[in-house]
Amino acid sequence: MSYSLNTTILNPISKKKPKNAVILCHGYGGDGKDISLLANYWQTYLPDTIFICPDAPEKCDVSPTGFQWFDLMDQTEDQILTKSLVAEIKLNNLIDEVKKNNELLDSQIAIGGFSQGCMISLQTGIKRKSKIKCILGFSGKIINIGHLEKNINSRPNIILMHGDKDEVVSVDFLLEAKNFFYRNNYDIETKIFKNIEHRIPTEGSSLGLEFLKKNLY
Repeated sequence: MSYSLNTTILNPISKKKPKNAVILCHGYGGDGKDISLLANYWQTYLPDTIFICPDAPEKCDVSPTGFQWFDLMDQTEDQILTKSLVAEIKLNNLIDEVKKNNELLDSQIAIGGFSQGCMISLQTGIKRKSKIKCILGFSGKIINIGHLEKNINSRPNIILMHGDKDEVVSVDFLLEAKNFFYRNNYDIETKIFKNIEHRIPTEGSSLGLEFLKKNLY
């Protein structure tokens, strides 16, 4: 099976046809192999799930071996939004490829990610006309609230998690997103981790796993 983005794939450990898929998007300067470490932990408990961990579509200027969903350096809000819309199209295409290649429905798809991967997952999942099952995000934000509010097309279940000592993406953005989703009648869970910086703690991976089990199994 081929995908339009270079992808790290973890097939179901049950060796059966996938019953669902989790697409995990890495952060700025990372790659699919980075975030597949999370999938390595989860797949023991989600034996019939295929995990898709793509490299973002652009090489990252500040990390020559890494990738970015969109450029963040010296960009205005409008420029960042414009570039994120290109990445959104590519992630939507990947979702459709995962569905087709594995004979799955949107309701059997979860997407999520860390930092910039969380950002693009939220934008793509909320705007997508065919409702995916759920979105999970670590240490991210809504890219552009005004744009997203005008383009809500579906309401998947959402969990957002963030460290209170994050100096890369402030925890204030989780509170901003929480208010946005409550205001727009979403079923959303949130968790703020004490004394955690810009990373996924063990508790976060465990909560993410429980969220996926609840929504996909």
